[in-house]
Amino acid sequence: MSSSLTTVAPPADDTATADYMGFVGVSTGSSSIMQVFPRWAEVLGLPTRNLVGHDLPMDATPAQYIAMVEQIRDDPRHRGALVTTHKMNVYAAASDLFDELDPFAVSCSEISSISKRGDRLIGRAKDPLTVDLALNDFLPVDHFARTGAEVVILGAGGSGTALSWALAERADAPSKVTVTARDDEKLAHLREVHAQHGTPEGLITYVRTDTPEQAAALIAAAPAGSLIVNATGLGKDRPGSPLPDDVVFPENAVVWEFNYRGSLEFLHQARAQEQARSLHVVDGWRYFIHGWSQVVADVFELELTPEIVEQLAEAAEFARR
Repeated sequence: MSSSLTTVAPPADDTATADYMGFVGVSTGSSSIMQVFPRWAEVLGLPTRNLVGHDLPMDATPAQYIAMVEQIRDDPRHRGALVTTHKMNVYAAASDLFDELDPFAVSCSEISSISKRGDRLIGRAKDPLTVDLALNDFLPVDHFARTGAEVVILGAGGSGTALSWALAERADAPSKVTVTARDDEKLAHLREVHAQHGTPEGLITYVRTDTPEQAAALIAAAPAGSLIVNATGLGKDRPGSPLPDDVVFPENAVVWEFNYRGSLEFLHQARAQEQARSLHVVDGWRYFIHGWSQVVADVFELELTPEIVEQLAEAAEFARR
């Protein structure tokens, strides 16, 4: 395996023969889940308290993704993994290593959950489900019909794609969803995802934004009450914001930062206008809870109820920062 793949070891008091779950990311050691997972293991009665991080750089090669998936597949102690940041790249490089891929994984070309069933390796894309669960935690079910608001999603990666998918499925769908990216390739991929999905023509607008100022112009033009989302990874995986500091959010906008940790520049920009523009500002904590709980349930073959999710959220609250 490439030396660029860093494996974060489990706690020293765990035995070398213990099973474990994996976490594929960029800086997994700083994630709250490393503290939270043992408590969730107690709540859920999991067979292991061990969570091991697999850190890959943002510019990881296909060979590194293949090696990482092979490690998970071939180690009988490795129960499965959650994939963040690298979801699309794992699919692109290593999808042929999986015995089964769910429809979301194939349609969205991403893998966020790696699990095993006997000797079969399963890849699933949980984001369309988890992002919808997180959205419903704070957005009223009639928000778009009642307000005439639109949606601007900054970023066309895995999470941005999943949110656009969930919005297209929503009973109270917005009249317009604008998705931005810094390159045409991501927008072309997203367009293909929605073509395969059968998304109504004209619902999604695909916009290339080469500068933060271009993105800010889209935000300023959105109607009052619009949902504005940072799905770029900026503010966590890399410092910065997709918007300049002089961006003007729409009145009464719902501003959603997908990240809950990191430098969080986008979140700070929204907080600075929260009172003056009557914004509803939401960070990524509940998305984190839903994202992790659904993958843990997939890896360990559990059924989650809303009550169990709330128990997990309560058990994790100590680590929120």
